[in-house]
Amino acid sequence: MVDIIRRVLTGLILVLGVTGQFEEEDKPYRGQLIGSLNSYHHQVSGDVYAVDADTLLLQNFVYDGNGKDTFFWAGSSNRPGSKGFIVPDKSGRTNVLDRYLNEEFTIKLPSQKKITDLKWFSVYDLTTQNNFGDLYISEGFEPPGYQTLTDIPGDTISSAAVVVIDSKTVKIPAFTYDGRGGEVYFYAGEGPQPSSKGFIVPDELGYLAPLGKYEKQEVILQLPGVKTIFQIDWLAVYNKETKKSLGHVIIPEQLNVPPSLVDVMPHDVGLPNCMMLHKNLMVGWDSFPPQLTIQLAGHIRDDEYMAFGPSGEQGQSVMKGGDVAVAYMDEYLGHVEDYNLTARAVCHSVLGRMGGACNDELLGGISSNQMHSATRKNGVTAITYRKTFGTLGDEGDIAIPENGAISIIWAIGKMAEKAHRIKEPSFHHTYTRQHTQIDFTNKERTNNCFAFNSDRKEILVPWDIPPIFDPTKRSFSARLGPAGGKRGFSGKTGLPSSSMVWFIEGLMVPELYLRRGLTYTFKIEGGGNPRSAEFYHPFIITDESVGGYDRLTEKQRSKIRVLAGLQFTRKHVPRPVDNVGRLCRWEHTELGDRRRDDEFNSFQRFRNNLNLHCDEGEAALLQVTPNVTWPDVVYYHSYTTPYMGWKINIVDNFRRRPSFGSANKAGGSCVLAGVVVVLVRWGWHS
Repeated sequence: MVDIIRRVLTGLILVLGVTGQFEEEDKPYRGQLIGSLNSYHHQVSGDVYAVDADTLLLQNFVYDGNGKDTFFWAGSSNRPGSKGFIVPDKSGRTNVLDRYLNEEFTIKLPSQKKITDLKWFSVYDLTTQNNFGDLYISEGFEPPGYQTLTDIPGDTISSAAVVVIDSKTVKIPAFTYDGRGGEVYFYAGEGPQPSSKGFIVPDELGYLAPLGKYEKQEVILQLPGVKTIFQIDWLAVYNKETKKSLGHVIIPEQLNVPPSLVDVMPHDVGLPNCMMLHKNLMVGWDSFPPQLTIQLAGHIRDDEYMAFGPSGEQGQSVMKGGDVAVAYMDEYLGHVEDYNLTARAVCHSVLGRMGGACNDELLGGISSNQMHSATRKNGVTAITYRKTFGTLGDEGDIAIPENGAISIIWAIGKMAEKAHRIKEPSFHHTYTRQHTQIDFTNKERTNNCFAFNSDRKEILVPWDIPPIFDPTKRSFSARLGPAGGKRGFSGKTGLPSSSMVWFIEGLMVPELYLRRGLTYTFKIEGGGNPRSAEFYHPFIITDESVGGYDRLTEKQRSKIRVLAGLQFTRKHVPRPVDNVGRLCRWEHTELGDRRRDDEFNSFQRFRNNLNLHCDEGEAALLQVTPNVTWPDVVYYHSYTTPYMGWKINIVDNFRRRPSFGSANKAGGSCVLAGVVVVLVRWGWHS
């Protein structure tokens, strides 16, 4: 009988031990636990963790707020006392502490202070010299920090030593791969070596597509969904087709790394099927032919849209010719609009016919999407709509087959305001990178979706593009080129971007300085085919900052002064004059990828990775003479398309050089005396 009781108790202890272990593993990782606060007065309590070398996390912290001169206080003496220093509160301020009730937050030690320098941390009243609660930091305590592993060796790949930055983030320095291996992905999983049982890790841009070319590039990866570094044994560059690893690194157990501070945002589409299109976008669906219910859910900004629909060509994912739903929130109101994509441009008139990314209703069609619900909560925007498999007689729509797969496209971009409370999608920044198909009527359910993660707080500094300030210069070349991601046109101007923008003298939308009374010649090569919605850009100068004069209503035009590039008939119809030249544009190379434009740390590097291509023909020559009636600031634009140009400063003389910020910090002898100096210094040749 005693043996039976002993066995039962032993089994119970084992069960409780295992249960406790799983409960511990299920807790969110907060860093290294230093200890719990000893409570002496004012109900002080809570647990304290080391997040990194100089950051503490307080969990379930309680303090009644009744101390008169109470602060977070730390020091290196034997025990808490007057010798110490104030640790700023959760707001980064050194104010007297307020009341806290079971709160969790981080606090950062003052400059030059490290956790390893401390012997204690307390809640301390400086006036009364009373210690309300404290904990002691043991000698030899090691706070979490970056952990360096081995490199990733392989025949077709290479890297420097891999660094684990935090519990969800891994850095692969100097990563090189030729991009020709086929179905090759960043991959992670459990087990002694890489296998097909692992999962895809989104690339550094959040895509779940096969890897492209890398050349000694620093790659920062974020583990998807709720996955952490403690749940994987290896990270590999893996070929899913051949089920072979091209190279991998082993992840040691219990790495002492900082906890990830990104937000994890689970989302349930509430529909039987779900496909992850990008780390920031998923699509869910349910079908009862002829009806189809779709939900687009994304971790996007308040001013962004999600687009999804059939590809312009079956067998590949092509934007041009596509038929997409554009879903977005306008404050608290959800929208889902039907768009046809006839060109890589915003919608505008081409010889009296609308072309570009146009709302179906502008093309004489009907909107086939019926809004069902729209929500924005916990960092996720979700819009559900219904449509039919057929086209309902709309020639611009593409029918969805009731049997078999269809090639689809998707995109994320910024909404632009065409007029007051009238919005339209600007050129997308994230979009389909691989051929994607969906069988909406497949009886086997699909669900590979995972929780959204907020992006790491990386600061993308706009490129430093110098202005052109040259008293001797009288002519400027105006060509087209790519907008350059968040560091390019949008970062410089704060505006949405078109697919292409003006490059003046090889510089992306530089500010120009022109003097009143002098005549200047613009050599314009923006495309001369009026039948092209994408490559027809007469150069004009106006007094407003958006452009696309041809698209505007008579009421909108009446508020704009056109200064150069247009003549008006007796009926006040605008006609381009001396501003339509051949097409000459800077293009990405064959292996270039505009999704990676933000990875260039300077405009010089970005520009040197483009090729110049010019059609046959001549440049148009537009002569401009600013006079006393011109405003001090005007703008150069495309006549047909908005968001392609920038400022021209009109000055009375060049005797006083304006301050150009970081462009001229090299010193007086190195300031830009003219664009020729810029081109020589950067080694550019047009």
